[in-house]
Amino acid sequence: MIVRRLRDTEEDAAAVRTVATAAFGASRTLPGETDDEWPPRRVAFVHGRNRHLARTDPGGCWLAVDDDGMPVGAALSHRREGTWGLALFAVLPRAQGRGLGRELLAAALAYGRACLRGIIVGSEDPRAAATYRQAGFTLHPAIRMRGIVNKERLPAPDGAVFEGGPRQRDMMDSVDRRTRGGAHGPDHELLLRQCRLFVSDDLAGSGYCYVGDDGKVELLAATSRRLATRLLTAALLSLPEGTEARVPSLTAEQEWAVDVGLAAGLELSTQGYVCLRGMRPPTPYIPSSTFL
Repeated sequence: MIVRRLRDTEEDAAAVRTVATAAFGASRTLPGETDDEWPPRRVAFVHGRNRHLARTDPGGCWLAVDDDGMPVGAALSHRREGTWGLALFAVLPRAQGRGLGRELLAAALAYGRACLRGIIVGSEDPRAAATYRQAGFTLHPAIRMRGIVNKERLPAPDGAVFEGGPRQRDMMDSVDRRTRGGAHGPDHELLLRQCRLFVSDDLAGSGYCYVGDDGKVELLAATSRRLATRLLTAALLSLPEGTEARVPSLTAEQEWAVDVGLAAGLELSTQGYVCLRGMRPPTPYIPSSTFL
């Protein structure tokens, strides 16, 4: 087995996708797509994220290959203003039990050694949860919401929400620093290309919410629960009819989001952990599984 840095190439991006899909499974289609194989725009979406992290954080992204050059594991991490995040950690079943996972995770953790804060959106795998706890992370059980939005039941937002763009970058970085201790910085450049951005910015405060074409709330941060409620409501109401909404990684501190989801008719279920080190659960906040 060889562990090396992830390269900013389509080949390496595809290798990471292969490992993640085999380890976790994946939703292969976006609205309107029925192909059994990965559709091109889904491949571009996932590869874009893998290559983005390889560019911004080459020291935090690692790929493991076997003696035949086939990918068997990956760990992708990033640093943003003193906040370290683990975007992906996966090892194929056939390569487990040989210390490969420990080597990959150690390399990713070493990249964040100087960071004050750390965040991981962990799966339900008990071995992964134990590993993160042993690495010093506090495990916060999480829930997710999903379902078709009942737009007749969901009250309209209580204030103005508009679609944002690059002009809101400074505002979003400011909100990030207030909620999670560090801005997302260059991640906003990719998120703006891949998702719709909803913004609320007035005398009461500021906030933003990214929503993907697949109905997933990708990332939300606001300076108050009232603004966060407004943004999540607007995002759910914006989804085309028949699109399944997904709101993941909600800890107990995000009850405001649960209330919005219940009003919209979404169903709740358990979903792994939000793992934190050196920080309390950001609130009001919904983390991105990739950009955290």
